[in-house]
Amino acid sequence: MQAFALLGRFSAASASASASVPTITKIHFSNIAASRITSLSRQFSSSSRIMAPISKETDLLVIGGGSGGLGAARMASGKFGAKAMIVESNKLGGTCVNVGCVPKKVTFNAAAIAEAIHESKDYGFSVKETAPFDWTTFKTKRDAYIKRLNGIYERNLTKDSIEYVYGRAKLLSRNDVEITEADGTKSTVRANRIVLAVGGRPASFPAIPGAEYGINSDGFFDIATLPKKVALVGAGYIAVEFAGMFNALGVETHLFIRHKTFLRHFDPMIQDGVTAEYERLGVHLHKESSQSRVDKDPATGKLTIHYKDANGEGQLSDVEHLIWAIGRVPETEHLGLESAGVKVDEKGYIVADDFQNTSVDNIFALGDVCGKVELTPVAIAAGRRLAERLYGGSVFANAKLDYSGIPSVVFAHPEVGSIGLTEPEAVEKYGAANLKIYKTNFTAMYYAMMDPEDKAPTKYKIVCVGPEERVVGLHIMGLGSGEMLQGFGVAMKMGATKADFDSCVAIHPTSAEELVTMR
Repeated sequence: MQAFALLGRFSAASASASASVPTITKIHFSNIAASRITSLSRQFSSSSRIMAPISKETDLLVIGGGSGGLGAARMASGKFGAKAMIVESNKLGGTCVNVGCVPKKVTFNAAAIAEAIHESKDYGFSVKETAPFDWTTFKTKRDAYIKRLNGIYERNLTKDSIEYVYGRAKLLSRNDVEITEADGTKSTVRANRIVLAVGGRPASFPAIPGAEYGINSDGFFDIATLPKKVALVGAGYIAVEFAGMFNALGVETHLFIRHKTFLRHFDPMIQDGVTAEYERLGVHLHKESSQSRVDKDPATGKLTIHYKDANGEGQLSDVEHLIWAIGRVPETEHLGLESAGVKVDEKGYIVADDFQNTSVDNIFALGDVCGKVELTPVAIAAGRRLAERLYGGSVFANAKLDYSGIPSVVFAHPEVGSIGLTEPEAVEKYGAANLKIYKTNFTAMYYAMMDPEDKAPTKYKIVCVGPEERVVGLHIMGLGSGEMLQGFGVAMKMGATKADFDSCVAIHPTSAEELVTMR
């Protein structure tokens, strides 16, 4: 749920045909930037539904209509019959659906097709493009797909009898929530339980002159035409994914990072391998860099970035888009946490345990706003487990998400997958003497037909602990890593050992077989 007050409402009401069929309503207002209103008007203009009053009381009130909040509300209402309300001030689906995982993966797919077209000549194809990649058409179709998903989420709330309020929520006390509607009308709802699932937002721009000429990571999805030259600042998965996509689509891409490698929370094999591969692919990496000023040409709108990196001071001119991908922060401002006594940490994240309990016994928090593991499936799983524990009876009394061994993927070039401990983390936890590390690097069969300079690397690592060699870390980079990782995640959750991996007959010829034949 975004920080700005984009207000209106969506509520369930009884239709004349059946008391169980809800009618949904929205209202618009125009006291924010015209561009944002235009976007929202397009989203909601097809609605011609009847207004219905907001309920004054509910069993469960969820603030935030992203993945985690939707998961909690739908489980509570759809499966266990709790009276639930969800409040959201932006589009349903949260960051993932609107400005995150989903549109990012669609763009990654486009980049992968561009790479395949380039590589097809080595397989004997003669592919001639009659026109350059049409980013504008692609963006229009991508946006339409996201809009369809928003509608699916909307219909799912109706199906599960969840009251959906389009507005801005603020805690007044441990049980009372103030909701501001589109026309400024304020209503108070009393809830037995409250779930805070408001997510996060891109971090503010750095305090340098001209930083405001750039855009944040959300703004990537608003770029209307394919640029010729871009610069990105950041070393996390967002910056790395965007840089890889731009580069694959033929854009001159510059990536500024503070250290010598990026993806620094991943295993060193991943850091070193992907950083080197980006350089091979032609991404302009500015290592150990910082920016001091950004200038904008008033005639062309192009930017000049003044920076310092490992090679000294420099300027990068004619940049069409500068993207600050420098992290995200919790969306907790103006939420009224202090009024309810909900504690936050020094970074503003809501303090919650593994059961999603906050410092207030009837208020819970989950997803990115807690700062644990900021991944969409984590938020969904946490929301569902919480709803089971609160409304599912004694059989679910101890239901909670296990935050260990969570698989994650970076849609870089090549893809990266990781589960469990990195090698340094395992050394710190268990001691180097108690570990056995298995590693391999090879060239995937896909590249067999290509010239040596066009072959991308594949690298795998398995981290094992103890005499039984239990697998506590698995790290892969190479083609297909994203699809490959899920099954190994199941094995590791079950406590798989290296012997278990070895006992599995390999699927040949695949890259994945290396994980069960490593010596």
